[in-house]
This record gives sequence, structure tokens and C-alpha cells, in this order.
Amino acid sequence: MDTVSPTSLLCRLDAIPDGGASAIEDVAAAGGESVIVARRGDQVRAWLNICPHAGRRLDYAPGMFLLKGELLICAVHGASFDRNDGVCVAGPCRGEHLHALPVELRGDEIWLRARDAAG
Repeated sequence: MDTVSPTSLLCRLDAIPDGGASAIEDVAAAGGESVIVARRGDQVRAWLNICPHAGRRLDYAPGMFLLKGELLICAVHGASFDRNDGVCVAGPCRGEHLHALPVELRGDEIWLRARDAAG
């Protein structure tokens, strides 16, 4: 499933607290989905805000995530995902992955990159 089309600006780096995560809503380049953006310093990662277990959002309130060390925890069923690679390390979908999205930092802005034909 390749949901990424043209490059689009997600947000400014300082909109995501260092060590935190937030949701960017209705991202057209991600099929209109909510996107999780996680930050550690100037390193950013992004995933669709959809738990592979039940297809529900991971946040407990819009844009608010349960974070514990290197884990991003689904608020619905407690699936715990490694913030480095999106792999579920505990819970009902152990071994599955969040759908990663390619992002890059351009100055102080976080951009969703277009995928090439090879994906």
C-alpha cells in the first residue's frame, strides 16, 4: 500500500516537543489520513496514525500519545511500538509494523517526501 504522493509540508520542527510525538491531521499526501510525527532532537520519524491490530488511531485524545522511553503505545489495546522502526514489540499485534512514511527535515520544517516508483 503506497499512500504517499507529492511532497508536502507537515509542520515546523518546534511544533513537536523534543522526545515527543504529535499528530498532523488530514494529510493529503498520505491519503487524507492522520500522521504521527515523532521527534528526538533533529531526528524525525512518521507513521500513519493507524494501529495494525484493529485499524484504530493510536492517540488517546487528538494528537496526544502514550510514550514510555522508546515506546509509542496504542491507547486502545496497549500495543507497544518501537519508536525507532515502528515494530510492535508487545501487545496484540506483536511483530507487525506501523506504516512508515518517508520524512525529511528541511531547515526547521518537517516534510513528507514523495516515494519513487520503487516505493
